[in-house]
Amino acid sequence: MNRALQTMCTRLFTRPLLNLSSGILPNAGVNFIPCASVRHHKLNDQQMRLRYKKLHWHKFYDDKWVQRRGGGWDEKITSENADFLQEMVYETYAEQESPLKDGPWQRGKFTADPETIRTGVIGLKLGTLPQWDKKGRKFYVTLVQIVDNHVINYTPPEMINFRTLFTTRPLRRELQGKVGMLVVGALSCDPRKFTRAYNGLFEKAGVPPKRKLTRFFITPNSVIKPGTPLYATHFRCGDYVDAQARSIDYGFQGAMRRYGFRGGPSDEYGATKFHRKRGTVGSGRKHKILPGTRMAGLMGNKLVMMKGLKVWRINTKYNILYLMGPSVPGPNHGYMRIQDSTLYERKKLFTEENHPPFPTYYRDDNDGKPLDEELFADDIYRFDQPTLTLDDVQVTPLTSRRTTAKTAQKKK
Repeated sequence: MNRALQTMCTRLFTRPLLNLSSGILPNAGVNFIPCASVRHHKLNDQQMRLRYKKLHWHKFYDDKWVQRRGGGWDEKITSENADFLQEMVYETYAEQESPLKDGPWQRGKFTADPETIRTGVIGLKLGTLPQWDKKGRKFYVTLVQIVDNHVINYTPPEMINFRTLFTTRPLRRELQGKVGMLVVGALSCDPRKFTRAYNGLFEKAGVPPKRKLTRFFITPNSVIKPGTPLYATHFRCGDYVDAQARSIDYGFQGAMRRYGFRGGPSDEYGATKFHRKRGTVGSGRKHKILPGTRMAGLMGNKLVMMKGLKVWRINTKYNILYLMGPSVPGPNHGYMRIQDSTLYERKKLFTEENHPPFPTYYRDDNDGKPLDEELFADDIYRFDQPTLTLDDVQVTPLTSRRTTAKTAQKKK
């Protein structure tokens, strides 16, 4: 007991507390009580994140994220009250002035150097279909629908604390302090299902609350005004994109299902209770299981990103993208993030003269003319076109050849 008191007094009185005014800690300026010692020498970003992850912070403030779900659906209201609530919802969102009445913000200029990063969209995976190229080769594509996407909010770079920002997509160090954060939402819902605080996030954009929200880091020259809709024509046919989603959750699986192990021998070779087992897990001088050994465990339910997927086809009526490959992550009817590809060989294809709609596609970009319902890449086969063209082929009439037998019969 005396040893524990001595250690506690040493941590509280002999070691200096953290400087909260420096802006290094999350939500700087809030009263924190550190429960572990802090190193005095300077740490890099990776060491700092690991260090803060090990610390236990007792916080006396509300959670960072706004509470999304409310108290549930009230089933005891009468039909007259339900109609009244529906009218109030219509007056709140349908009859208010749109934030786009003054037009979009001033568009920036696309630059290849320094790098320009556009926003992405939220897609809904539908399934797979076969397609053919002009050489007759068959391949599969994944259909992703861009459902009711709107820009919700924008945060400039000077208002983001990159030291404490944790993202699902790693942010390069050279981009810290140079990119802003754009929030995109998908699939409008009934505002009565959410809390007042969550509905307040969409007042600036002038749209109903969204079911899904995500954020994209963009350069300041590609900023979009909140309330702007995003379509599938945000991309072009023939461009390459990155798709990120959470993989299918298979639960706890064995080594054969999880890693494709062959398993043990059959009963013909005298195997007993070893048909689907992994085998030995450790042998040799180190009498322990080595870290990283592939064993049975939870399979799936992880964020997976597929890079360099080609956009083969776009349906402008239903906002559907046809992405290359049947292995796009996520289950059917699952959400995914789609953004311009970050591969070096794909990024350098964009120039100041040849680039996608910037910062996004607007209805007025096509001089008021509607787009075709189906847009195709150059090397995909279109079923509304003929398979063979005989423009450059010379057709000569066929003549019957006289054989020697027929010539002899005529002479007789």
